[in-house]
Amino acid sequence: MPLTQDQTDAIIAAVRDVAAAEILPRFRNLGADQIDAKGTFDDLVTVADTAAEIALTARIHAILPGDTVVGEEAVSMDRSLLDKVGQGRVTIIDPIDGTWNFAHGIANYGVIVAVIEDGVTVFGLLYDPSFDDWIVARRGQGAQYHKGGTVRPLTTDPEDAAFDRLRGNTGGYLYPADAQPALAATIPLFRRANSMGASLHEYRMLALGGSDFCLNGMLNVWDHAAGVLILSEAGGVSRLLDGTAYHPTMTNGRLLNARNDRLWDRLAETFNAALGQH
Repeated sequence: MPLTQDQTDAIIAAVRDVAAAEILPRFRNLGADQIDAKGTFDDLVTVADTAAEIALTARIHAILPGDTVVGEEAVSMDRSLLDKVGQGRVTIIDPIDGTWNFAHGIANYGVIVAVIEDGVTVFGLLYDPSFDDWIVARRGQGAQYHKGGTVRPLTTDPEDAAFDRLRGNTGGYLYPADAQPALAATIPLFRRANSMGASLHEYRMLALGGSDFCLNGMLNVWDHAAGVLILSEAGGVSRLLDGTAYHPTMTNGRLLNARNDRLWDRLAETFNAALGQH
């Protein structure tokens, strides 16, 4: 059964409620014993991540009874949960995207939710708890920015531009060590290229017109499914560097997002040449 407007509205309300109860009270209020590392020293999880995922999972099960819910923290304990993505309707949760920022008191984090039906993302939400605003997209219905009861449709800039006028994100630390120097060598081509440490805000910046591109070296579904849908609905483009269209079941590859097709082509040529890809 297709996702209804009432259901997506209920998901947004659930995210706002859970963020107010489990995330915001802990922001800049975490003890050292409430922060832990997962795979690497900078891949953090906090009590807020865990509590928010548990609470939001329960709320979504109530909204979409019988559906599968897959959260980032649950996957960190059981990777086999990713096998469910692409099978029926699955809701993907990133309870706190940008946990390093959150844990260090930087308000560059948020909650990501995507609903995927048979491998196709049909709903995406990028929510900023600090300012209680969000960007949302429903497949085929455009992308909108919501703040204080107002709604603004989002459309990316279709114009091309010289590289030295572009701002974007490259996240070189997500690449193998032998690829990092070549990627770093592209940075001077652009006006500004760095990493925000939160996929949520990199996609928000693209959709809101604050950046022009984002290159990703890691394809966690909780980082990208919602943002790719939102960018696409706003007029942007998301493909792997080899030209393959992004799919939420993908776990490997280099994903390039750009605000329009022409810009994507030029950027892909540059990054492929730098990384020795064809």
